[in-house]
Amino acid sequence: MASFSLSLHRWRRRTFSSLKYPAFRLYWTSQILSLVGTWIQATAQAYLVLELTGSSTALGWVNAVYFLPSLLFSLLAGALLDVLHKGKVLQVTQGVLLVTSLLTGILIQTGHISVSIIMVIAFVSGTANAFNMPARQTMAATFVPREGLTNAVALNSLSFNLSRTVGQALFGLVVPLGVWLLAQGDPENLSRLALPFYLNAAAFVVAMVLQIRLPFPVPKDEVSSHNLLRDTLEGLRYVRSQPRILYVVLLVSGVSTFLLNFQILIPIFAKQLYFLKESGFGMLSAVFGLGSTFGALYQASQRNSGKSLRSSALVVPLTLMVLPWMPNLMLSGAMLAVCGFFMMTLLISANSTVQLSLEDSFRGRVMALYSMMIVGVAPVGALLAGFLLSSSDGLGPRWGTVALALLGAVCVGLVWNKLPRAKG
Repeated sequence: MASFSLSLHRWRRRTFSSLKYPAFRLYWTSQILSLVGTWIQATAQAYLVLELTGSSTALGWVNAVYFLPSLLFSLLAGALLDVLHKGKVLQVTQGVLLVTSLLTGILIQTGHISVSIIMVIAFVSGTANAFNMPARQTMAATFVPREGLTNAVALNSLSFNLSRTVGQALFGLVVPLGVWLLAQGDPENLSRLALPFYLNAAAFVVAMVLQIRLPFPVPKDEVSSHNLLRDTLEGLRYVRSQPRILYVVLLVSGVSTFLLNFQILIPIFAKQLYFLKESGFGMLSAVFGLGSTFGALYQASQRNSGKSLRSSALVVPLTLMVLPWMPNLMLSGAMLAVCGFFMMTLLISANSTVQLSLEDSFRGRVMALYSMMIVGVAPVGALLAGFLLSSSDGLGPRWGTVALALLGAVCVGLVWNKLPRAKG
């Protein structure tokens, strides 16, 4: 018993070692609060689009419009992040996201919401996220020393996935509350879906207040002294000259395009394969998030979190290929958890490998490119997934998922021999 307690204590200290730094601990806490609201809203938005249209293609278009700005602006954001005050970037972008959440909630409650309006707001939100996400990617290196960077990257991913698990599970509880508070007790009234957006706006307020206390470093140079186009091209040349970074970025691009479409896949599985309402949909989403959370915890406990890169890259397309053929909801949920676990070990391994391989002077630009490869290529992936998963236009949920998994496996195979092999 004593040896078990000692082992647990050592595991806890190793897994959460970066939280001993006060600034990172405060930032990490603010991110969890903000991201819980974000995931409640993201789940609500997917459900809202399906309620309005019943179309996986429409859901694919909304996701594509949201991620398009990351493709357009991420490289510019990276060049700016290397010279701008990162704290101000976080505050401004979160302020924009707060306003869009509040506006969407009001439009839903007043009955003026439509898919076209959702797309416009999604583009504005996506533009803010194109600057916000690279800024968040650099925070681990901002608040912890280099020896703690691998753990901090894993804990950043843990906050993302813990928030997803909690947020998606809360969606199933928040919507019935919205029926009572906003929809006059009518469970079919769309006004019930406004509450998740209001809660997300409130979460942004709390996160922004907490982040005011963070000691963000002051930029050494003025933006006017930099040529943003030259800096951007310099960053691209740097990545091209570093094979250890280049092929991981290419891997992430392929994975994001074909294998990371769960925001489309899970709603379609829930509604079209299992005929679930809000609570079941929320729980199915949360199961995927739970698997991702355990994947992040596993990576945080590893001294070399890059060693899972190659193994996870093999397992992820295989699990996705098996997923649609699970004979019942329980086994499907279990396989979703497995998908989430290995997807997270893959992404954390990739992120850690890149962050530990680059020079600090290129961090903003490289992580912006990395972010672009995750979310910037998502418009293509979202449209393709929406089409392939469509029962009327594509292959349907089952064979469409298999097709996406096969395309992802091809991408893994193309870069396999160039991926770095972890030492130790």
